[in-house]
Amino acid sequence: MEQSRQKWIALILVSMAIFLCVIDLFIVNVAIPSIKTALQATDADSQLIVVLYVIGYAGFLIAGSRAGDYYGKKRVYLMGMLVFTIASAFCSISQTALQLNLSRLLQGVSAAFMVPQGLALIPIIFTNQHEKAKAYGIYGSIAGVASVIGQFLGGLLPDIHSVIEGWRLIFVINIPVGLVAIFYGYKLLPESDKQFNKGFDFGGQILLLLMLVGFIYPMIEGREKNWPWWSLIMLGISLVLAVVFVFHQRSRKQQSKEVLIDINVFAFTDFNWGLTAVAFYFMVQDTYFFVNALYLQYGLGVSSTQTGYYFVFQGIGYVIASIVAVKLLARLGQKLILIGLTIMILGLLGHLFVFSTTDVSELWIYTILLVYGLGCGTVLPCMLTVAIRDIPAALVGTASGVYLTVQQIAIALGIAVIVGMFFNIIENKVSYLSAYQATNWLNIGLLICVVLIFIITGRKKKI
Repeated sequence: MEQSRQKWIALILVSMAIFLCVIDLFIVNVAIPSIKTALQATDADSQLIVVLYVIGYAGFLIAGSRAGDYYGKKRVYLMGMLVFTIASAFCSISQTALQLNLSRLLQGVSAAFMVPQGLALIPIIFTNQHEKAKAYGIYGSIAGVASVIGQFLGGLLPDIHSVIEGWRLIFVINIPVGLVAIFYGYKLLPESDKQFNKGFDFGGQILLLLMLVGFIYPMIEGREKNWPWWSLIMLGISLVLAVVFVFHQRSRKQQSKEVLIDINVFAFTDFNWGLTAVAFYFMVQDTYFFVNALYLQYGLGVSSTQTGYYFVFQGIGYVIASIVAVKLLARLGQKLILIGLTIMILGLLGHLFVFSTTDVSELWIYTILLVYGLGCGTVLPCMLTVAIRDIPAALVGTASGVYLTVQQIAIALGIAVIVGMFFNIIENKVSYLSAYQATNWLNIGLLICVVLIFIITGRKKKI
C-alpha cells in the first residue's frame, strides 16, 4: 500500500513540470497589459516576454529530451526544476523589461529540460499497463487544468497590490511549487539508466538556436524600429543557417553520428502537410490570448481580474472538449478536427460580433469564450495523433520532437507577426477595435487554411 501511494505521489511530482510550464505561458498572456504598464515596456518588449520563453523552450526541447538519456532523467528533471525556480525568482524581481525577458528566456530553456523528463519518468514509475494509461491521462488532465488556472491567476494576481506589485506574484507562486517538487522529487523519484556512450550534436543545437533567434527577434524588433538594416541582415542570416542546419544534419546522418533531427522524417508527405497545419494552427492559438487580453483591458477598459474570469470559461470549454475528443478520435478521425476547427471559426466570428461595441453583454462574452474553448479542446488533442499516424515506429520519437518544436516556433511567429500587426495598426492612430477586427480576420483566415489542408489530405480510413 505504501509503495502504491508513493507511485501516485511521484506522478504528481513529475506532473509539476508540465504544470509550471503551461501555467507560465497562459498566466503571462493574460497579465501582459499589467506588466507592460508597470515596466513601461515597449510593444516589442511585451511580445518578447512571451516569445523568448517560447524560443528557449523550442530551441532546447530536443536537447532536453536527449539529456535525460545521457545523464539520468531524475537528475535532469531536478536540475531543470531548480533553474526554472531560480529564473522565476529573477522574473519576480526584474526592474526593467530587459531583465524580465532574459529571465523568461532562462525559464524557457529550463522548461525544455524538465518537461520531457516528467513524461519519460512515467513508464519507469508505472510498470503496470493499466496504471500507466491512467497516469498518462492524469498527466494530460493536469496540463489542461494548468491552462485554466493560468488564465484565472493571470487576471487576478496583477490586481492584488500588497507588499509587492501584483504582477510579480505570477512568478513568485512558482517558487514554493518548484522547491517542493525538488525536495520530494529528490527523495521519491526513481533513478533511470544513463547512456554516456551516446554522442550529442552540439553543433546542430547551436545552429538551431541561432536560426530561431535570428528569425524571430528581428521580426519583432525590426517592425517596431521600422526595419533597420541589421534586422534584414539577421533575417537573411537565419535563412542561411536553416540551409546549413539541414546539410549538417544530413552529413552527420551519413557518418552514422547522433543527429538533433533525423531528416528522414520529412520524407513522409502527410507528416509535412501535418506540420504545415500545425504551424498555421499554433500561430492562432497563443495570439488569441495575447490580442484579447490587450483589447479587453486597453480597448474596452475591462479590469485584469475580470479578464481572467472571462478566460476561465475558454479554459473550461477546452478541458471538457479535450476529454470527449480523445474518446471520439478513433471513431471520427480527421472529421473530428474539422468539426473543432469549424467551432473555432464560428467562435472567432462571434468575437467579432460581440466585441464590435463597448456595450458588451457579459453573458455573450462567456458564451463565445466557452464555444471557442470547445473548439480548441476538440482540435488540439488530435493534432499530434493525425500528424504522426503514418510515421514508422523507429521515427515516432523524432517526429514527436519535430512536431513540438514546430508548435513552439509557430507560437513565437504568431506573436511576432499577428500581434505585431495589432500594435502597428494602433501606432497608426487607428482604433483598438479596428486592430482587433483585423487580427481576428487574419486568425480566421489561418484556421481556414488548416481546414483546407485537412480536407485535401483527408482520408476516409480511421486512425
